[in-house]
Amino acid sequence: MKTLFRELEKVYRLVDKVNGHGRVELLGTVDVKAHRLPIYGFQFGSKDPTAPTFGLFGGLHGLEKIGTELAVYFLYNLVERLEWNKQLQELLEKIRVVSIPLLNPGGMYLGTRSNPNGVDLNRNSPSTSDGKKLFLASGHRLSPNLPWYGGVKDKLEFENEILVEFVKKNMLNAKFSLALDLHSGFGVKDRLWFPYSKTSEPFPYYDIASRIKNLVDSNMKHHIYQIEPQADSYIIEGDIWDHLFDIHYNTKNHKEDIFVPWTLEMGSWIWVKKNPLQLMNIDGMFNPYREHRFKRVMRRHWRLLDLYMNLCANHEGWLYE
Repeated sequence: MKTLFRELEKVYRLVDKVNGHGRVELLGTVDVKAHRLPIYGFQFGSKDPTAPTFGLFGGLHGLEKIGTELAVYFLYNLVERLEWNKQLQELLEKIRVVSIPLLNPGGMYLGTRSNPNGVDLNRNSPSTSDGKKLFLASGHRLSPNLPWYGGVKDKLEFENEILVEFVKKNMLNAKFSLALDLHSGFGVKDRLWFPYSKTSEPFPYYDIASRIKNLVDSNMKHHIYQIEPQADSYIIEGDIWDHLFDIHYNTKNHKEDIFVPWTLEMGSWIWVKKNPLQLMNIDGMFNPYREHRFKRVMRRHWRLLDLYMNLCANHEGWLYE
């Protein structure tokens, strides 16, 4: 099938590759310039909705192609290993891995951060901030002609409706779940952010996030991640993952059922520093252009994603110490 851009082509290849090792669902389509672009959801492993679950997400911002590339790379490798790795097969009988690797195909096709309506999907939720905000960048409702526009108040964009329903159905019934949302475009360091982004006040599972930080430190010695609350970098108004966390925390038995959404923010400014010519194209602020750097990103972060999957699978061994 001829596709419109490389990342969508890779999603199609993943759809074909799954072939009985998982489940694929067409969650919706986005119409852009006479093209109908799909949003696919993937599920691997147990069909028990209460099983420990690792969720992997990418492409919320259309310019941040590297997030979709990394999500597809991890899932494709997962399927490859499921063909022969009995230990992994047994692991996935007990846990779930779920993913939307490309949530904003319209924005990625158009080469915009926002969706085709001009809305920044990570500023588009009822979540409100109580900290000092950055003008425009923290989110606003002034105009879709300005970056970081959060859309109409109390109205989720179609893509976010899909995300919320997918997470509710596939993650929020689990006894333990971690989400990892893949982004790029900020700083020279790779950051692992946990909630909240709306406030500098500690979020309810700060102790759990701290334990995960310690496990990343001990299991990935010499790693390159700066692990911190999102709000340590900047405040966001309308963060969709804050919204999902609050949905879960306010409606579930949060002493027993745990859901923690994380963000991997790949420090794309280092790619620009090493290759300033990337600034000639807006994509260059968000993605590695040189092939060896692209491959390094895939190698570097694959281990982190695998660790998060295993933290879910073995949460009882470290969560209740």
